[in-house]
Amino acid sequence: MAALNPPMADRTSGRSPSSGPAGPAVRRPGRPGRPRPRLWRGLVGLVAAVYFLGPMAFSVLFTVDVPREGLTASSYRGILDAEGFWPSLRLTLELAAATIAVTLLLLVPALIAVRLSVPRLRALVEVLCSLPLVVPAVALTAGLGSVLQWGPDDFADTPLFQTFNSLQEPGFPVVLLLAYVLMALPLAYRTLDAGLRALDLATLVEAARNCGASWPRTVLQVVLPNLRGALLNTAFLTLALVLGEYTVSSILGYQPFAVWIVSLGGSNAQVSVAVSVLSLVLTWVLLLLLAAAGRGRAHRTPRATSRRAARRPSRTAPGAASGRTPGREDALPGSANSPRTGGTPPLDPDTLPEKP
Repeated sequence: MAALNPPMADRTSGRSPSSGPAGPAVRRPGRPGRPRPRLWRGLVGLVAAVYFLGPMAFSVLFTVDVPREGLTASSYRGILDAEGFWPSLRLTLELAAATIAVTLLLLVPALIAVRLSVPRLRALVEVLCSLPLVVPAVALTAGLGSVLQWGPDDFADTPLFQTFNSLQEPGFPVVLLLAYVLMALPLAYRTLDAGLRALDLATLVEAARNCGASWPRTVLQVVLPNLRGALLNTAFLTLALVLGEYTVSSILGYQPFAVWIVSLGGSNAQVSVAVSVLSLVLTWVLLLLLAAAGRGRAHRTPRATSRRAARRPSRTAPGAASGRTPGREDALPGSANSPRTGGTPPLDPDTLPEKP
């Protein structure tokens, strides 16, 4: 009896009796003998936190520590009353909204058309969109300034003179919009191209077209909802670029938000640093909201799939309704319990000849 039943300790622990009282040591999968780098991870995280959060903490301390007054929030209260705050912020937000709209209107149809119709031009489009990375901002601004100075001198008596003047309107400088669109093309192209690669675009468009949808409806109601994450990332990167851009607008003589912060630092350094801190916090908040929106969509998708799977009727295996385990005869095509009709009945064991 003892030979048939192994010891209780061996059955409960999952070890065989031949392995000894303690059994062989079970090693976790991975490289043997290599310790987990917990200490290095902590050190790297500490260095990164000091590098990124250290300047932020000292900036906040500089804005709230006023000599002879102690800790006060007067620098933050004086932001709204600072001269030029609202005009510069309004101009920057208008330029950001226009830059996002123009960039998406240029790239989304172009990338969809290239991916569906002429995939051979994909390399050419990638090179053209990456060219602004090669041209420095100072060189780009110098070229724009030369064109703007050359235009009014040679087209003074032509209708193009008013066109050049409208491009340089201080209320809404279109020349800054064009420069920002060029600077945003590389980042926007990479983000949108990654979003399109994650989609089976040809199948989506073909299914929508077979259902009778027009091309505008296919793009607006089928393609764009699947590109929501890429569109949000593109909008966020473009907004951050416009908020922090200084070189082009400063050389051309305009005063958006970044140029106003630098000019304010000469007269009131604490308010200038306070505005910089708030703009950085605003950027972080937008980034966290964008990440939360993408994570919420990823969490909703499995739940919707599980709900659809729960609503589907389950297929019952043969014999499960009667409470017995389906045997081999249930799957044999010639058995009586087979789904096919006309099968032969199973053999009776009593009618078989006895073994010698």
